[in-house]
Amino acid sequence: MNAKNLDSLCGLLIVDKPLHWSSMDVIRRIRQATGQRKLKAGHAGTLDPLATGVLVCCIGKATKLVEKLMGQPKVYDAQVDLTAFTTTDDLEGDRQEVDVPRKPTEEQVRAALGQFVGQIQQRPPAFSAIHVEGKRAYDLARAGQAVEIPTRTVTIYDAQLLSYEWPVATVRIHCGKGTYIRSIARDLGLALNTGGHLASLRRTKVGQFDVAQAMPGELLKEKRITQDDLIPLESIQGLDAA
Repeated sequence: MNAKNLDSLCGLLIVDKPLHWSSMDVIRRIRQATGQRKLKAGHAGTLDPLATGVLVCCIGKATKLVEKLMGQPKVYDAQVDLTAFTTTDDLEGDRQEVDVPRKPTEEQVRAALGQFVGQIQQRPPAFSAIHVEGKRAYDLARAGQAVEIPTRTVTIYDAQLLSYEWPVATVRIHCGKGTYIRSIARDLGLALNTGGHLASLRRTKVGQFDVAQAMPGELLKEKRITQDDLIPLESIQGLDAA
């Protein structure tokens, strides 16, 4: 493929982000897989390194869709460990053990989870990219400073309990923009008088794009990405890059 053809690459590439890769690792791999390090590319919604699943990557003129795609509803499957809280609300932080004299029943977990459906006030994790007084919250938290992030309104369309075997509740969350699944894990523990942190997270859908149509991220190490691998703008329903 010559440089002229590379410059004309345009569309979406749906990638199943592997564990331990950052979202920008995926973009770098895409640039390597096209042979063009300066390829215009971005992603529509960060996944943490400990999360896997759907990462919608925008190539060329499709980068104009990033903001619209970030506003699309998302679906996550998550495992919540109810034995402890952590400083980061996931596995990366220091554990804060909780004595749980009576383990909640499946019915109690299901009922507590149902409290999060609708428009709710959610407090983002202290270790997040949100700006607090001009600085990233995670930078302040890593420096040992107390971080007070105001609650904000988020929308949870549905919250299902897929399975429960103490101490892990496996849940499916269908949510709107700006929702932190780590916060749901923490707040579920608070509602149950247990601990609560995110043990695993997989994003299975962003808007109309499902993990079933995603390219495994590991393929980016060996595959040459061409226009044929991209979803063209004209076939994307409900989105306009103009």
